[in-house]
Amino acid sequence: MPTAVIKPARRDRPQSRGIQNNTLAAGMRAFFQIAEKWKLSNEEAMALLGHPSKSTFHNWKSGNVNNMAHSFDLASRISYVLGIFKALEILYQRPEMADAWVRRPNAAFGGQSALERMCAGHMVDLASVRDYLDSVRGG
Repeated sequence: MPTAVIKPARRDRPQSRGIQNNTLAAGMRAFFQIAEKWKLSNEEAMALLGHPSKSTFHNWKSGNVNNMAHSFDLASRISYVLGIFKALEILYQRPEMADAWVRRPNAAFGGQSALERMCAGHMVDLASVRDYLDSVRGG
């Protein structure tokens, strides 16, 4: 009697892991608005975005974001920055104070500013700033 071979059901993972191109593009536009408010240099903004090539970065900065490659890493980085921005807006009633906070030295980051910590370039650095702000605001 022949033996039946049972194959597991095929589970195709979407390439974008659920991230829609238009969502990533909207997030990138919001990122650059935040970069202006925080007065980020191109180098700082590039570090927050995971060090894309200069040509890619300048394409994004100039608004050419509609045909972006799907990237879970990039979407996560943008999400952290948006969350940090939102947490600061909640904590500080005056936007200029919220925007200046990222450059102030902070004992929670070993005397570094939050921006210095975030610009170290690792996802965990963005997460640590986000976690810190969430704990400060009781979230």
